[in-house]
Amino acid sequence: MSAGAGRIADVLVAVVAEEDGGGGSLQPVHPDGRPAGAAERVPDLVAAIAARERREHPRWVWASTAAIYPRLLRAGVRVDRCHDVELTEALLLGYAGRWGEPRTLPAAWARLTGAPVPADPPPRAAAPPGDHQGALFEVAAGPPSPGLDALVRVYADQQIRINATAHPGRFRLLVAAESAGALIAVEMGATGLPWRADVHDALLVELLGEPSPVGGPPRRLAELASRIAGAFGVRQLHPESPAELLRAFARAGYDLPNTRSWVLRGVDHPAVPLVLEYKELYRIWTAHGWAWRQAWVSDGRFRPEYVPAGVVSGRWATRGGGALQIPKVIRRAVRADPGWRLVVADAGQLDPRVLAAVSGDTRLAAAAGSGDLYAALARESFGGDRARAKLALLGAMYGQTGGEAIPALAVLRRNYPTAFEYVEAAARTGEAGGLVRSWLGRTCPPSSVTVRESEDGTGSVLEAAEVDPFGPRARAAARARGRFTRNFVIQATAAEWALTLLAVLRNRLAELGTDPVGAAPPVTDVGLVAGATGLVADEAGTAGLGRDGAAAAGLVADGAAEAGPGRGGAGAGGTGSPRGPELVFFQHDEVLVHCPAEQADQVAAAVRQAAAQAGRLLFGDTPVRFPVDVSVVECYADAV
Repeated sequence: MSAGAGRIADVLVAVVAEEDGGGGSLQPVHPDGRPAGAAERVPDLVAAIAARERREHPRWVWASTAAIYPRLLRAGVRVDRCHDVELTEALLLGYAGRWGEPRTLPAAWARLTGAPVPADPPPRAAAPPGDHQGALFEVAAGPPSPGLDALVRVYADQQIRINATAHPGRFRLLVAAESAGALIAVEMGATGLPWRADVHDALLVELLGEPSPVGGPPRRLAELASRIAGAFGVRQLHPESPAELLRAFARAGYDLPNTRSWVLRGVDHPAVPLVLEYKELYRIWTAHGWAWRQAWVSDGRFRPEYVPAGVVSGRWATRGGGALQIPKVIRRAVRADPGWRLVVADAGQLDPRVLAAVSGDTRLAAAAGSGDLYAALARESFGGDRARAKLALLGAMYGQTGGEAIPALAVLRRNYPTAFEYVEAAARTGEAGGLVRSWLGRTCPPSSVTVRESEDGTGSVLEAAEVDPFGPRARAAARARGRFTRNFVIQATAAEWALTLLAVLRNRLAELGTDPVGAAPPVTDVGLVAGATGLVADEAGTAGLGRDGAAAAGLVADGAAEAGPGRGGAGAGGTGSPRGPELVFFQHDEVLVHCPAEQADQVAAAVRQAAAQAGRLLFGDTPVRFPVDVSVVECYADAV
């Protein structure tokens, strides 16, 4: 695999699956996209990929990981690393100010050749696992694949465009992390989150009462609905209906703008506590009740479909299943297998630490070198008032600039001017209709698009902005845009840090899965990533990108956008998946690993080391620390 100490062999293979049958075509390519050999048609693409993975551990260049990798996993084939053309195209289009244009391989090929650009197929509807068991490789609705030559040429064009960005080294790391994330998303969906159906059912009965034999609300909800109706003096009322609730409150003399919980808490009426309880339980029943469990949990595992970069900031979403909204009480059903443990890691104060790193504010960076950033700020600038320090920092990042935040922000601006100006500049750019970028180069949508996050965790909802630039709402829209861009530069960079952590951790867990217990090699900056994740090529690269990306030439091997473990995941030669530590859940800045109990301490150490390494990869030699709180538990709900 290696081409020298700490170097990654430059083996890239472009792959296209045939739309009917199990065959396909392969062609070796150079890192810049030039063909490195003749194309080859193979009758059994899975077998060909497995053989080449064992022999060479190449970086696979393919149109879409989501389309091809699930079937490889089902056949027992895991791969080290890939370049996802579709995800990369989306990043490059956004960078060029063309956010949201079609990103599929047929669309990229059409742009390259001057042909009419086909629209992307509509998002596939959410479906529980097992509902997509048709052809060997997924074939999305839309135009047919333009073939292997088109794939190779589009990949080469992407390398040219990456090199043309302001910081090519950073952007390569972004592409590497995004492609690694695509592999991890499919692997986690296939592995599944350990889930005890019996515990879940008992929880539902405890919370909701017995299910209705005729399919209506369970007993507890029915009782609450009756009590709510009585509190309003009516015979019947459907509390889940905002319209009915608003009318009921209006009849009682309360003219409410909506029925959101924070609005109801300000109302002095005997129905309010009952309605709040009903809303909470109704949400559990509809989102994670018996019907959900029957659809999404099987063989002791919950298997959602993760969508990398499903949110505009680069955060993940899910397609169905509600994996990113599991209530705390329902987490009691997430239990490790007998003899196993859950290692739950949560990054503390991630966004403000990212601000300290990207802004270059030396005083804030020094404070972020401590375990509690807010406490350090409080001691240094806020007279020991931690709450006031937190209010100021969060207000600066999220645009909360009124009320009690005003004097606290003044202190922040005076003592940490570089950090304050970093987010202020992002806000001004957004208000003026400009584009802002994350540290690695992810670009926000243009001002012609308004963005809101879906309530079910399925991703960002984009809508055309319909504000007259000269009308009375223009200023309010500009301020909202400024708040969005102010936060985007931080949140998108935090998502990059988390994704890089995942890529590094994926490799380390693969090593733990193949080493005898207690015999894992010592973890160093180089040993953790060099020649393995594909994110770092040599020891010099571990200095990270730094503030100007000067170390980027050594950061990613020969500009290759690659990521993944150096042993084909767990298993010999990249096939199979013997029971060892496994990534089972990821949400924003939280990650869960399911592992044998005797390896829990090693896994916990690996998570901490991966977090530190992710910080160095992105930001180089910085005093900013990225600590993670790690709990080793049998039940997810017990994690601190």
